[in-house]
Amino acid sequence: MVIYVVKPGDSIYSISQIYGVSSAAIIQANGLTNPDRLVIGQALVIPLPSTYTVKSGDSLYSISRMFGITLTALQQANPQITNPARINIGQVINIPPQPKLGTIDVNGYAFPNINMELLQSVLPDLTYLSIFNYEVKPDGSLSTINDTPLIQAARAGGVAPMMVITNIEEGGGFSSELGSTILNNQAVQDTLLNNVVQTLQSKNYYGLDIDFEFIYPSDREAYNAFLRKTAALLKPMGYTLTTAVAPKVSASQPGLLYEAHDYPVHGEVADHVIIMTYEWGYTYGPARAVAPLDQVRRVIQYAVTAIPSQKILMGIPNYGYDWTLPFVQGSAARTLSNVEAVEQAARVGANIEFDITAQSPYYYYYSGGKRHAVWFEDARSIRAKLLLVNQYNLGGISYWTINRPFPQNWSYLGARYNTRKLL
Repeated sequence: MVIYVVKPGDSIYSISQIYGVSSAAIIQANGLTNPDRLVIGQALVIPLPSTYTVKSGDSLYSISRMFGITLTALQQANPQITNPARINIGQVINIPPQPKLGTIDVNGYAFPNINMELLQSVLPDLTYLSIFNYEVKPDGSLSTINDTPLIQAARAGGVAPMMVITNIEEGGGFSSELGSTILNNQAVQDTLLNNVVQTLQSKNYYGLDIDFEFIYPSDREAYNAFLRKTAALLKPMGYTLTTAVAPKVSASQPGLLYEAHDYPVHGEVADHVIIMTYEWGYTYGPARAVAPLDQVRRVIQYAVTAIPSQKILMGIPNYGYDWTLPFVQGSAARTLSNVEAVEQAARVGANIEFDITAQSPYYYYYSGGKRHAVWFEDARSIRAKLLLVNQYNLGGISYWTINRPFPQNWSYLGARYNTRKLL
């Protein structure tokens, strides 16, 4: 799989001719709904052909670079070429498949209202499907969600369905006070865990994902104790335990989001720890990359000192934001899918730029006399994040969420990595 960045004058046909692949293959790999409307700066994933016809100016070295394979691999695939310095225009050479970069765990969070056709298309690339979410109530009871269709689809597709519990208040957001009620009352915890076990068993879940956020710093040890208690109950029953934690860069990082998330304890107790490495650019903040690579790297560098690296699933955002400029405190950015971001760029006539430090695409445009900034993800930013998995020997990745289409992500992931399957 090659990533190509659209240049002025490009068309799907002209790009297909460069690589010797069909236009249909490029359209399918990227899920293009309007292939005649490309954007300058847009990233496209290009499937590798099995053969390539030599053109004027080609060399084995330039061909190897174009397809992202080593010169040695290209020579080994073409033993009939006795003099690598001499290849002829019109000569057909073999293109070897790119070796996979590893086998990883892939988690995808999904809301129950996900389009089932979209879900079916993503399941082949998932290890876990984490269904969001069962809200814990102050008495330890759980909200109800329509998760049965997703659980059945996941298991039919060889994907392990994960039950997610949160300290989200009904009709609201994550509640520190609700978290404190749960974590400091053993009777409530016992009720909660009984309800969790009943749900795991009756719904045929594979395991539990605990996503407690904005926990009071004073409840840190109570949260640790609850995790140990939960693990002691579930693991002998054969269930896995996953936790979701804030993106910390040090053990002592201050802030309500961070302090109660004790990385070493999560790493000790849980089977997997999902690090939410996104939301640097967020709804009520100034315009910037949602998951800038330099900041994600800082988090991972600390995380691997506190959590066994193979337990870590690095969070990847499947969305972008559209901010109105200049930023005004209290104003809200509009969320959009990565596909919608590119479609909007085409509609408003914007060129897509790429920030080297953040390894993220962005563009500006005007609407109603106001300047806008859009940051999102594309195949280039996904490639950069996946390379961190290899560099730090992580267990895998976790997408928030899979409810929005992102075809080129799944094309690239499937071409470069094997997804571990448990069922």
